[in-house]
Amino acid sequence: MFSRNKDPLPPVAAPPAAAAKRPQRGGAPSIISAELTVKGSLVSGGDIQVDGIVEGDVRCAALVIGEQAEIRGEVTADEVTVRGRVTGRIQARKIQLAATSHVEGDILHEAFSVEAGAFFEGHCRHSDDPLGIVAPEAPRGLGGIAPMEQALGAA
Repeated sequence: MFSRNKDPLPPVAAPPAAAAKRPQRGGAPSIISAELTVKGSLVSGGDIQVDGIVEGDVRCAALVIGEQAEIRGEVTADEVTVRGRVTGRIQARKIQLAATSHVEGDILHEAFSVEAGAFFEGHCRHSDDPLGIVAPEAPRGLGGIAPMEQALGAA
């Protein structure tokens, strides 16, 4: 009456294109807790989650900025999710501004999404390779933010 299939189906693997888009990283993300203030740059080959305050630049594979978090400096990553506050430039392949985010600075991106309620003041520019563009040091405008045209050397 009931029979067992002797040839089980092979396991389903992720499509190669999807697996190639995001490199596999092992381990847990580095966490800057809500009680911590960091004065200086953060550089990681892995993921970082910031729930505290960072006064400096952040460079990593993927960055999540919590609702109560604040970064005052340049952010460079493959993927950035902003739920808190960023004052400075963001340069990433994929950027998501959540409804609770507050960003004052320029954004250079490949993919960019903004939820209703997010605050963004600055210039936004698409690039096929946003991490390949290195912005020269430019004179700072109001609030310590360099306009995107100056930072990229455009007219």
